[in-house]
Amino acid sequence: MSAALAIAAIVLVLVATVVIGFYGLRISRTTDDLLVASRTVRPWMNASAISGEYLSAATFLGLAGLVLLSGTDAFWFPIGYSAGYLLLLLFVAAPLRRSGARTIPDFIEARLDSVGARRVTSLFVLIIGWLYIVPQFHGAAITVNVVTGLPPWVGSVAIAVIVGVIVAAGGMRSITFVQAFHYWLKLTAMGVPVVVLLLAAGTVPAAIDPALVFPLESGPGGQDLYRTTSLLLALLLGTMGLPHVLVRFYTNPDGASARRTTVIVIVMISAFYMLSSTMGMIGRVFAPDLADPATADSVVLLLPSRLLPGLLGDLVTALIVAGAFAAFLATSSGLVVSLAGVVSQDLLGGSVRAFRISAVACATVPLLVTFLTVPGGLANSVGFVFVVAASSLSPVLLLGVWWRGLTASGAGAGMITGGVAAAVSLVVSGFGLVQHPIAVAAFDQPAAWTVPLAIATTVLVSLANRRRVPARADRYISRLHAPER
Repeated sequence: MSAALAIAAIVLVLVATVVIGFYGLRISRTTDDLLVASRTVRPWMNASAISGEYLSAATFLGLAGLVLLSGTDAFWFPIGYSAGYLLLLLFVAAPLRRSGARTIPDFIEARLDSVGARRVTSLFVLIIGWLYIVPQFHGAAITVNVVTGLPPWVGSVAIAVIVGVIVAAGGMRSITFVQAFHYWLKLTAMGVPVVVLLLAAGTVPAAIDPALVFPLESGPGGQDLYRTTSLLLALLLGTMGLPHVLVRFYTNPDGASARRTTVIVIVMISAFYMLSSTMGMIGRVFAPDLADPATADSVVLLLPSRLLPGLLGDLVTALIVAGAFAAFLATSSGLVVSLAGVVSQDLLGGSVRAFRISAVACATVPLLVTFLTVPGGLANSVGFVFVVAASSLSPVLLLGVWWRGLTASGAGAGMITGGVAAAVSLVVSGFGLVQHPIAVAAFDQPAAWTVPLAIATTVLVSLANRRRVPARADRYISRLHAPER
């Protein structure tokens, strides 16, 4: 495609992001504005913003790549991503909003009356956030390199700089407007090309083998029941432990609006997943040569040139590039604002100036990690983040909301045990340290045992220290579940 059109698309998205972000800056004055937008974001706006930040590089590029590689088996990923919000709706969205907290560590400290538990929570929030940001920067690098020929680092640096500036300047209030805009841009940038490509596909002769396009297998990538179950558990509970998702529920006016927001989000992200999956299916017919782990993530960017000749193909690709950069920006900004809130409160005193310094730092650290790592499959990279979140933060959040017997020592032990187990699995699987088929499956998809291990550890340690249950536990839990007047 024309590099000039791709560069123009990227520049337009970046400029629009800055303009919208600085619009929010005009009304961002206090710490509450920066952290939770003063809790004034209404359901439709918040749902658009949540959908904007949740639909990341793994969705915009990676999901179509997975469908290209695995066919309908890859549909387990969008099912898990969407159903995770159903668990949020049922178990934590409204209680978290009613807690009065501004960050996840705030909630843990208030619930357990423990600074130590807060510190452990803050550590895992940072680890999960930075692990999630790195694939966004890698996605930007891939996009810039594929469509413009520029060095990959250009895309990563551009995203890091814009995100750091906008979050530091306007915080949650600014990025709410930015992420809402990005969702609708991404929906357009995927929806229009899918329609155009389907119309074009009707005029291109292709021998379609149903067994190739719709393979009938037992799970993702032909995996067995254990792997499928473990993957779904990671996606379902992992969504509940993502800091940038959870912090947005603190911006709703009350618990009821948090629930309405969640319902709208499920509809919004499901619509996008249908489009992204369709793009992958088109790729299985017209770009099967890209079905390689090294190139699959680029199928969305390269497919228009296969079916649409000349200027039309270049324009459609430019629109996709704009949507891809919106994905990188929206997710990265949501992660940075959630991390900056934690760092500024835990390390720098919680002032406005501290938040802005933290925002720049939280965008810089993952950028440096990006330079030191090699991009893998985007969806699989993000999938590991879901395992860590499901094994560390999610069990403690669920038990903190629903079980009065949770103690600070139990929460800390559970988070550390689950997080370390997930990390060990990554090392064992990544270096191929086990060969037995059962062990390989257990470490490739570890959530089926790391999550129960974390829950069991949390419960057992809490029971062993039951005398340390906070005196105000009953009163605080009542506050979480009592409907607002």
